[in-house]
Amino acid sequence: MSAFVVDVNVPIVANGRSPQADGDCVVACVDKLSEVQASGILVLDDGMRILSEYMSNLSMSGQPGLGDFFMRWVWENQAVDARCERVPLTPANSDQDDFEEFPDDPDLNAFDPSDRKYVAVALASRLKPEVLNAVDPDWWDYRLALETSGVTVNFLCPQCMG
Repeated sequence: MSAFVVDVNVPIVANGRSPQADGDCVVACVDKLSEVQASGILVLDDGMRILSEYMSNLSMSGQPGLGDFFMRWVWENQAVDARCERVPLTPANSDQDDFEEFPDDPDLNAFDPSDRKYVAVALASRLKPEVLNAVDPDWWDYRLALETSGVTVNFLCPQCMG
């Protein structure tokens, strides 16, 4: 089974709620979320940071969009070891958006603090997951530094990176 860290922008795009996403991007996000649900392992942090971000942007009911359906699946599978790995993160300097597991690389100093949890989880995971990104250009802007630090980012919508 492949492992994945899913940036919240992916299910938001799957819901059709991202103006910068074209039709091909929406389809790519829906297809990848379906793959995660059918045969993947989702990697989350044990402090519910990622899950909380999902809950703030998606519907727990699983409707009306396919991103919401993913949210429902995450909620139902978060404690199922065969479907979800929960990774501990260590806050750095009492900063809730910075983590000991985040790379100590000057080229990543300006990386979006709200996305650092995804990077930290990917690096701390024993499964070496890929991070899924749809339309967040910050990931694109830092792709080389992330790759150098050992983070694999799957850009589902490279045509939307600008």
